[in-house]
Amino acid sequence: MKKLTLTATLVLTLGATTVMAQEKVMVGEPSWPGAKIMSRVIGQVIETRLGGEVGYAPGANAVIFAAMDGGRGDIDVHPDVWLPNQSSFTDEYVDQKGTVALSSGSYEGRAGICVPNYMVEDHNIKSIYDLATPMAQELFDSDGDGLGEVWVGASGWASTNTFKVRVRDYGIETFLTPTTEDETVFYSRLKDQVDQQKGAAFYCYAPHYVHALYDVTILEEPEHDAATYKMVQPDQDADWYNKSHVSTGEPVKTVTVAHSKSLEQRNPAAASFLASIDMDAAQLSGLTYEVVVKGREIDEVVAEWIDGNGDTVDGWLGLKTN
Repeated sequence: MKKLTLTATLVLTLGATTVMAQEKVMVGEPSWPGAKIMSRVIGQVIETRLGGEVGYAPGANAVIFAAMDGGRGDIDVHPDVWLPNQSSFTDEYVDQKGTVALSSGSYEGRAGICVPNYMVEDHNIKSIYDLATPMAQELFDSDGDGLGEVWVGASGWASTNTFKVRVRDYGIETFLTPTTEDETVFYSRLKDQVDQQKGAAFYCYAPHYVHALYDVTILEEPEHDAATYKMVQPDQDADWYNKSHVSTGEPVKTVTVAHSKSLEQRNPAAASFLASIDMDAAQLSGLTYEVVVKGREIDEVVAEWIDGNGDTVDGWLGLKTN
C-alpha cells in the first residue's frame, strides 16, 4: 500500500510539474531588428525543444520590465537588454526588487554616430566634433530648412535619450537638429540619401544589418570616461535631460536576456533555458541582414539558424556534454 501510495504521489507530482512547465511564455518584442530576432529565437526554442506554448507581445522597455516585475505572465521575457543603456530598469527590477533575472550569457554591442564612408572620404567627416560646424550644418541639411539633421534613434529607446544629450553636449545641436522617427522610416530615408550620395548622420549600433548594407563609419569620440558620462533616464527623474551630461564615448555594451523570476515557478524549464542563453553578436548581425535586407521571413530564418546550430542550443538547454 505504501509503495502504491508513493507511486501515485510521484505520478501526480510529475503530472503537476509537466502542466506547470507547459504554462505559456509571453516573449516581449521591442522594436529594433535584433530584439525581434532574439524574441523568435527564444520562442522557437521553447516551442520546438521544450514543447511549450509561446506568445509575442510588442512593447517598449518600460512596459516589458514592468510586466516582468508583475509576474502574472503578461510579458515574461525581454530578449535584448542593452547595458548600461537600460541599467535604470535592471537597477530597479533585478538589483532592488529581485523580480527579474538576467541570463548568464551575453554578447558585446557597440554604439555611436555613423556616417556613410563617402562623407569621410569626400568631406573629411571623421570625428564627432566634425558635426559641430557650419560646414556640417550645410552638408547634412536634407530638408532645406538651414539646419542639418542627425537621427538619434526611435522613441522609447533608452539610447535615444542618451544621444539627445550627447548631441547637445558635443555642441552638435547648434548645427544639426536631432530627430527621433521610427527606425523603419529612417532607414527608408537613409537609402535615398545614400543612393544620392547626400549627407547622413545617424545613431548606429552593432550588431546591426546597416554595417552589411552600406559602407559606414562610426565617428571617432573621446574614450569613455565615467566622469564625463552622467546619464539620467526619464524613469529616474522628470528633469532627466537637464540633469544629464554626456561628452564622452559610449562604453562597450553588454547585451543579455531578462526574464521574470516568476517563471521559475510557472515554467521552470523555460526559466532554466533563459538563464543560460548566450548569443553571438556576429551571428545575430547575419540574421538581421537576412531578415531586414534580404526580406526573408523572420520565422524561417530563425528556424534555419536553430537547425544549423544544434550544439549551441543544446548548450543553452544544458544538454551539451564535454
